Amino acid sequence: MSTIQGKNYIGYTLSSSGSRDFKAYAPETDTFLPESFHCASSEEVNRTMELANNAFDSYSAIPAAKRADFLIAITEEILNAGDELLERARLETGLPIARLQGERARTINQLTQFAELLREGSWVEASIDTAQPDRSPLPKPDIRKMLVPIGPVIVFGSSNFPFAYSVAGVDTGPALAAGNPVIVKAHPAHPGVSDLTAQAIVRAAQRTNMPEGTFSMLYDDGFEVGTALVKHPAAKAVGFTGSYKGGMALFRLAQEREEPIPVYAEMGSVNPIIILPEYLKNNAAELGKTLASSVSLGAGQFCTNPGLVFTTESEGLDAFQQSYQQEILQTPAATMLTAGICKNYYKLRQEALEQPEVSPLAISKIHKGAQNEAEASIAVVSGKAFIANPKLHEEVFGPFSLLIVCENTDELYEAVSHLPGQLTATLIAEEAEISAYPKIVRRLARISGRFIMNGVPTGVEVCPSIHHGGPFPATADPKFTSVGRHSILRFVRPQSYQNWPDALLPDELKNANPLGIFRLVNNVQTKDKI
Repeated sequence: MSTIQGKNYIGYTLSSSGSRDFKAYAPETDTFLPESFHCASSEEVNRTMELANNAFDSYSAIPAAKRADFLIAITEEILNAGDELLERARLETGLPIARLQGERARTINQLTQFAELLREGSWVEASIDTAQPDRSPLPKPDIRKMLVPIGPVIVFGSSNFPFAYSVAGVDTGPALAAGNPVIVKAHPAHPGVSDLTAQAIVRAAQRTNMPEGTFSMLYDDGFEVGTALVKHPAAKAVGFTGSYKGGMALFRLAQEREEPIPVYAEMGSVNPIIILPEYLKNNAAELGKTLASSVSLGAGQFCTNPGLVFTTESEGLDAFQQSYQQEILQTPAATMLTAGICKNYYKLRQEALEQPEVSPLAISKIHKGAQNEAEASIAVVSGKAFIANPKLHEEVFGPFSLLIVCENTDELYEAVSHLPGQLTATLIAEEAEISAYPKIVRRLARISGRFIMNGVPTGVEVCPSIHHGGPFPATADPKFTSVGRHSILRFVRPQSYQNWPDALLPDELKNANPLGIFRLVNNVQTKDKI
């Protein structure tokens, strides 16, 4: 890996005038890697934002098909980085190569889908109402509307997904696709893989002749750079995946600006799973295996990790608990992303286990010998105790889940009613049980962005119908998704044109429809010219 200190990935090198450097950390070995990464200075932040602001005018005017070429070039350059990129990610995260290969493929898929969306064109939601000069009592003007980019977007890389939610991930892809310059604040947990990915984007930008300032990346191991980026007047939106504390801090900063801007923050979720009695009776042993696998997947470091499992004192409960317990006991410990995350996991787990009436059900003691290993763990508590203790409603980030055993389905409904907004909610039930418990079904639908039946929440499919978001506090704005083609809607705004000559309109709104996109013309969807 060849790290260039002081470079912010826009085709030139800034002076390394920041006050400090930091090194990447290898969690498996509890050591620091040799390269140093430069924390950006305030002058570098300002210069970067000025370049992005200047680039917006020309980049937003580049035809969508050429922006699609840019996104495809990014995928090619990421693949060209080859094993060096994967190995660096393994060193900095402790994640296995197979997992990283899958995540890289997902990142490529995301960018490819946005390129296809740009070429297809319907994402601009073109709407045309032609003039009616003879309308009575007043003439109707010609009004045409489409979605347009908003300006420079600040993206915060996340710790738990070094590819898919990071430098070229779910925020950068749609923001660039929409025509917005992007400034990434790299996550300090994986600066080397961020460096290699950023270099791939720069090479793609140079290959496709994108304007200087279209993409930038800055480092910081603290909060100063991120704060300065969000507060800068040129910033128009923020994408963030991380903790509730971090997301709300950015949200408040953005609202305190002279011009408030949106913060699209994904801030955590306990992703409740509810098991109804009949299904529990019929599938107890298999359920234990399925849930144990989901709880421990990726050392529990997925935003959709099932942190709470609800069921009732009914037939099959003992068999389910025995199966769940045995599977967890046989699950090897896994390396967490950083020493801080691992330490916090054990702290939060201990706090949960010390709560009244909480009993450990299984704690795996199978270690592989690496540093920062997290033990897969589950505990059990009564529904009554859960309802009375808000501390038990909180997320424990890592391979831990709490089983809540309610006396009956009435108590189960009451327990679920205490949960706030979630990314996902899962109902495990026989089909006939759905109509028998409508209040539970409605409540779960109301608090979740993705409502799953007879599955597990881990695993987020990148497709048009996915919604990866949810009511507050799972996200800052439940109307938007960070995954799938509709995530582009975070970084656009509507623009209407009234009585403009056809020749001066954007191509998407011209009578001839040169792009061949679907449009709403006088309230009728058509792909034809007017």
